[in-house]
Amino acid sequence: MKPKAIRGMNDVLPGDAATWRHLESIVREVVESYGYREIRLPLLEQTELFKRSIGEVTDIVEKEMYTFADRNGESLTLRPEATAGMVRAGITHGLLHNQRRKLWTAGPMFRYEKPQKGRYRQFHQFDVEAMGYPGPDVDAELIIMCARMWQKLGLSRLRLEINSLGTAETRGSFRKDLVKYFSTVKNRLDKDSIRRLEQNPLRILDSKNPDMQEIVAAAPVMLDYLDDDSAQHFEGLKSLLDAAGISYAVNPQLVRGLDYYNRTVFEWLTDALGTQGAVCSGGRYDGLVEKLGGRASPAIGWAMGIERMVGLFEACGGQPPARNPDVYVVALGDAALASGFELAEALRSVVPALHLELNLGGGSIKSQMKRADKSGAAYAIVLGDEEVAGGTAGLKPLRSGEDQISIPMDGLGDALRERLAG
Repeated sequence: MKPKAIRGMNDVLPGDAATWRHLESIVREVVESYGYREIRLPLLEQTELFKRSIGEVTDIVEKEMYTFADRNGESLTLRPEATAGMVRAGITHGLLHNQRRKLWTAGPMFRYEKPQKGRYRQFHQFDVEAMGYPGPDVDAELIIMCARMWQKLGLSRLRLEINSLGTAETRGSFRKDLVKYFSTVKNRLDKDSIRRLEQNPLRILDSKNPDMQEIVAAAPVMLDYLDDDSAQHFEGLKSLLDAAGISYAVNPQLVRGLDYYNRTVFEWLTDALGTQGAVCSGGRYDGLVEKLGGRASPAIGWAMGIERMVGLFEACGGQPPARNPDVYVVALGDAALASGFELAEALRSVVPALHLELNLGGGSIKSQMKRADKSGAAYAIVLGDEEVAGGTAGLKPLRSGEDQISIPMDGLGDALRERLAG
């Protein structure tokens, strides 16, 4: 029986991996240009961490986490998101008390969901967090950073939606009125909304069911319940985005799916990926550090789905830069192969960023030259008994009609630097 990957957990093959690497390098470059530093986190955390942070009555904790007991009987969970782990690491290592931190991480997350395009059981995220910053200026920076990423990545068909969830206290008043409203139309609610009405009524506002949209549109609006500080914070964010020329829409139904959010929440959405429209989402979680056992510290962050970023890149016609070798070494015979290894390592040492491939597995001159051409290399270096004996090598351009020339081996580095620089 042929082995198969686990459902919803996909291999990223070499051709696709080149696109991933290209996009990830651009995102990393942009994020670090704003002063954010990398942190690497374990895939496993104590289950209680996610129950306390995400919320026990969320879909993630109730239905989607990969949770198991280890040999000591401790309940562990494969991380379904990165923010809780970031905060846990900050508390564990004393990074947050009376300090400001700009951090990023990337890697796989795990949720037991129905697999579909853009939504997998093992998926990958790029996660950016700013901790210790209370004002709307950092909210604006994180959003503006995203806009710069889209520009650098060549992505279009993206729109920004923002909202404010206020504080836990004002959200409590809003929740009461929301429950009262939805209770009056309970006979029109779908099954998921009825369940959420008892557990997490704000999530009804995020319903994707077309039959629910008219009901949701008539519901109370969180923005009408904001306290003065939250309203001022939200106005400050909008003013900074306006000044930066960032287009956005205020969406009062944008609530996000995790309990820890407060004040600013935002999503970058696209119409290019079907139903999976959210490419990058984030918001404030000013109470989470204290809730998890640290000293109170304001914080905000965003997470971007790498699979969705790749899908949008391809939908926008993006192509990763070619990663063909610069040089392919053709070696005819045992002596030439031994010399080829020595020459290849010498050239890698003296020609910056040289991408060189040495023919392996032998073959005739015809078959090796065919491999050289298929590799996409710009030049072939040809070694045979005659070249080895004379201390020379043949240098043959593969992408032009120029003839092969003979060059002393110790002059190949200069010759390649000159040609590849051009």
